[in-house]
Amino acid sequence: MTLLLNCDLGESFGSWTMGMDEQVMPHIDQANIACGFHAGDPLIMSKTLKLAADNRVMIGAHPSYPDLVGFGRRSMNCSVDEMRTLVLYQLSALDGMAQSTGQQVEYVKPHGALYNDMMANPLVRETMMEAVASYYRPMRLMLQATPQADEHRAEAERLGIELYFEAFADRCYADDGKLLSRTRPGAVHSKAKMLAQVQQLKNHGTITTVSGHTLTLVVDTLCVHGDNSEGVAAIADIRALLQD
Repeated sequence: MTLLLNCDLGESFGSWTMGMDEQVMPHIDQANIACGFHAGDPLIMSKTLKLAADNRVMIGAHPSYPDLVGFGRRSMNCSVDEMRTLVLYQLSALDGMAQSTGQQVEYVKPHGALYNDMMANPLVRETMMEAVASYYRPMRLMLQATPQADEHRAEAERLGIELYFEAFADRCYADDGKLLSRTRPGAVHSKAKMLAQVQQLKNHGTITTVSGHTLTLVVDTLCVHGDNSEGVAAIADIRALLQD
């Protein structure tokens, strides 16, 4: 299995710094860039786009609910039209800035609560797919790799879009293929367990759930986190493991 690495970046805001984008970018393949609704601002977006260009990293839009105070982690009772247009608005902003420097956004990965709602609610997922499908040129949607991958692919194909299926390097999985709640012990792997999970995905296309069951997942890309120096070092180790 050939796996890409993706990371949420451009999440600083004004004088407030979030993440270690400069240290992370050389190790990843895909940068999910915040579009201003949960984090980021025009200057941060511009700087992150340049950083991606300098490192030849693929660009993805990382839209969210309009929840700057809550960092996009709170669900909002938006109508279908609101959800569709707020995604298009954020995508268009980032893609417009990218095109002004000869770059191009390649995919959309919803952030935080919008991502979780997309995976849990078929109506939200359909709305995200419709938003991507309605863009003026082809664009992929990134969503979580689950045992329902065939169903999700069929949903996307009906709207004429392609998907990136994403797994999480440092998260433990429940037996149904969902991420184990962070309130549960062991929800976030140690570095050793994280590397073992990446190795298992690379070699066998499977993960081991919290109860010890083996689950097959179709995975295109791994989400990694670079919020601190330990996280950046872990990303470098994952990159080395994938290239071995």
